[in-house]
Amino acid sequence: MTYSAPPALLSLALNLVEAHVPVLPLRKGKLPFGNCAACTGSACGDRPHMKAAGPCQCPAPCHGWAAATTSREVLASPAWAAAWRQAGAVAYHPGGAQLTVVDLDNANAVAWARLNLPPTKTVATMRGEHWIYQGAMASANRVRPGVDIKSRMQYTRWYGRGTGPITVLPDAVRALTAREEATPPRARVASSSGGRATWDRSVATGCRHTETFVRTGLDRGLAKVAACREQGAGSQAYGVARFLAAQHTACPGPCGLGTLAQQIIDAAVSVGVPQAYAERAVTNGFASAGLVRAS
Repeated sequence: MTYSAPPALLSLALNLVEAHVPVLPLRKGKLPFGNCAACTGSACGDRPHMKAAGPCQCPAPCHGWAAATTSREVLASPAWAAAWRQAGAVAYHPGGAQLTVVDLDNANAVAWARLNLPPTKTVATMRGEHWIYQGAMASANRVRPGVDIKSRMQYTRWYGRGTGPITVLPDAVRALTAREEATPPRARVASSSGGRATWDRSVATGCRHTETFVRTGLDRGLAKVAACREQGAGSQAYGVARFLAAQHTACPGPCGLGTLAQQIIDAAVSVGVPQAYAERAVTNGFASAGLVRAS
C-alpha cells in the first residue's frame, strides 16, 4: 500500500528512477536520514552491497547512500513515508547509475576544471558546479582544493539534469584519486633520470615549431607543476603533457616528445609525486592527444 498525494520531492524521485537513477531522501542540511534503532552503530552489519557486506534488509532508508533505490514500490512505501514528509532534498547514488560527479565547490575549483578536465554535462550547484561523467570509479574527498569525487559508495544532491553532452570518464579524473600523499619525504625522492634531460632542436629535427615557442610552453608548464607543492602535481602533469602533445599533432616528427615528457616527469617527482604515478600521468596526457612519448 502506498500513501496518496506524494510530496513534490517524492514525485521528483519517482521521475528519476524512470532513468534508472538510484535515489534517496535527504534531511534539511543535505544529510541522509539516520539509521533505525536496529541499525544504529552498524549493529546490523550494514547493507549487503556496502564495503562491510552485512545482512541488513531494513525497509526504511537506513545506511546513507546504500539506501538509494530504483524501486518505485520502495520509494512510495509506508516505511519511507515519514522520511519523505521531513525531506529537504533528493539525493542520488552516482556509482549506482554508472556516473561520476566531480563536485566543484567554488569558483576557483570551477576555473581549474575548465583548464584541466574534458568538458562534459554540467550542473549548477549552490556554490559551484557538478561535472558529470559517464562511468563509475572510487569516491574521494578533497582531491584538491574545493574538489570532491562522488561515485561509488557516496551520494550527492540532485540539482537538475544539467546542460551539455556527457563525456566518458577520462583518465584525468581517475588520476585525481591517486594517493600522492604516500610519497616518501621529499629529501629522499630520486629523480627519474641521473642527468636531467633538456629539450632542444637537436632532438626535434622534424618539429615545425621554433625553439622559442616550444621552450616557452614547456617552461610555463613546468612552473605549473612545480607550484603544486601540497597536492595536485600529478594531475597538473597530465594537463601539461596533454597540452604540449596537442601542439605537435601536425608535425612530421621527430619532435623530441620523449625529452619533453621526461622534463615534466622530473618536475612532478621533484615536488613529491611518486615516480610511477608521474610517468603514468604524463603517458596518459600524451595519449589523450593521440601521441606517444617517444615520438
